[in-house]
Amino acid sequence: MELDRTAALQLWRDVLANSVRSDAPDLSARQMAILMAVYLTPPPHTVRGLALSLDLGKPAVTRALDTLSNLKLLKRRKDPDDLRNVLVQRTVAGSVFLTEFGDTICDASKIIEAKLPETAKKVA
Repeated sequence: MELDRTAALQLWRDVLANSVRSDAPDLSARQMAILMAVYLTPPPHTVRGLALSLDLGKPAVTRALDTLSNLKLLKRRKDPDDLRNVLVQRTVAGSVFLTEFGDTICDASKIIEAKLPETAKKVA
């Protein structure tokens, strides 16, 4: 499926609307980017590494990790090999959250795809 700009924005709007209507935590874009970075890229993850990969300041990453940790979507622990580093780890709750969020995206994309003209569907 290939989306034009308007359909892509409508998909994003639908996903966000469904997300904020759900019982799941309402995460900021920064928090979501950090959460997905941890779950979609191979570990290990550190505050420093996340800040570099997302081009964010370490204090901004730390604040987002505070929230994500409080929600039990991630957990932090000291790196036993280098006590200056904090390792960021996945949790079952975070995995469930992202699985459900992924399902929300898939469901919304099916609705958008059904509304696309037949010619646009064949491009993909």
